[in-house]
Amino acid sequence: MQNSDIVIIGGGVAGLIAGIELIKSGKSVTILEKESTVGGQCKTEVLKVGDKEFRFDYGGHRFITNNQKLLNFVEEILDDDLLTSQRSSVILHQNRVYEYPLNLKNLLRVAPIKLLIGASFDTIKIILKITPRDDTNFKTWISSRFGKSLYEHFFAPYTKKLWGIKPELLSADWAGQRISLIDLKDVVKKLFAKSKKTARTYAKSYRYPKYGFGQLPLKMAEEFEKLGGKIFVNEEVLSFVVMDNNIDTIRTTNHTFKANKIISTMPLNEMSTKLRFNSGLGFRSLRFLCLGLSIKDFSPHTWQYVSDYNLLPTRIQEPKRRSPFMAPSGESSIMLEIPCNKDDEIWKMNDEKLLEIVKKDLKKLNFDVEDKIIDYFSFTTQHAYTMMDINYNKKRDETIKYLNKFKNLIMAGRQGTFRYIFLDTAMETGLMAADLVLGKNITKEQIYNHRNEKIVIETNNIGE
Repeated sequence: MQNSDIVIIGGGVAGLIAGIELIKSGKSVTILEKESTVGGQCKTEVLKVGDKEFRFDYGGHRFITNNQKLLNFVEEILDDDLLTSQRSSVILHQNRVYEYPLNLKNLLRVAPIKLLIGASFDTIKIILKITPRDDTNFKTWISSRFGKSLYEHFFAPYTKKLWGIKPELLSADWAGQRISLIDLKDVVKKLFAKSKKTARTYAKSYRYPKYGFGQLPLKMAEEFEKLGGKIFVNEEVLSFVVMDNNIDTIRTTNHTFKANKIISTMPLNEMSTKLRFNSGLGFRSLRFLCLGLSIKDFSPHTWQYVSDYNLLPTRIQEPKRRSPFMAPSGESSIMLEIPCNKDDEIWKMNDEKLLEIVKKDLKKLNFDVEDKIIDYFSFTTQHAYTMMDINYNKKRDETIKYLNKFKNLIMAGRQGTFRYIFLDTAMETGLMAADLVLGKNITKEQIYNHRNEKIVIETNNIGE
């Protein structure tokens, strides 16, 4: 039996920062991680080819914050290994390249005349309020703000591919929290004048670890253990023993743990299942196909969004655009993000077959890497996106109400609160969970709904 004041389930950045904060306050803290290493969704995988290393993150993490305490913490942990990077993004659609964010000169030069005419009529309808606002679902939210033309060309195919469901079955929350401009009127304003504020989804400058984002949780784990904390890896939580509405005992793969308080970043639906409640919540998964390339540059862009529904990837990333240390000198790499569901055809497909499909898709996008591939591999993440269907809020509220019955359980982090939030916000929920344990003026509800704005956050990035 392992005993401590606090057990933290999950060794991602939210759990680690909570552990560091608590142990600095004199508490004994144990972190349980089901994988063989810490990091959660912030790990970095390495493709080794001889003495060369190509590095690939789990997704497109950037560190952007307006929280000075958090920025100070990350700068101290990473020290000289924290770089400042510049983002360049484009949208690939029907063999055309659109700048992101929108640029008037680029649109007039690139977009087909039919799209420009349709978008112009849509703008007039929106300005004259002929098309009323409609927040019923993702489709109506977009169509009533951006018009039918842009919805059908860009938003509908990309969204259906990303989520695996029809856009009308997706909550409007996804659009409100992730699309920086509110409607076509704002697009026009953005095209002709620079705003003093920068939307987080548009922020060009950001902080990034020298050797990939996985470097951050590894450094945090070192700090946690140096302060006296204990980390148990390969320890999947199997079950709980509950007494008097408190979780008394945690049973894992190899041990049994007891603690006065439990902070969990385990996915909300999995925690509820282990505590005998079916949440009905789910996640969309991702498979990452990673290619080491014998070329100096693949493109000038960090991200390239692939909106065509008939092409498998949703996004192509070139890791060296974040840090030159992500690929060997004189060479590069790309990572293709492919949405899927756990155990579906894409999830289980062997790497060779997947590569053949993706090479054909790349050729359709005018990228021929056939004779440039040094080596390749793939990896998956099950809990990439919280499935924000039109009923998710109701299901989430019911799950939270049930879990709040367990007095010593605190949920935090992106998966633990079932929120598709930015990295700094996930870390802030970890700090809030620590504050709650320490008796500060924080509630569970505040953690669950931290920065739960209905529209995308405008912020000054103090890390620039």
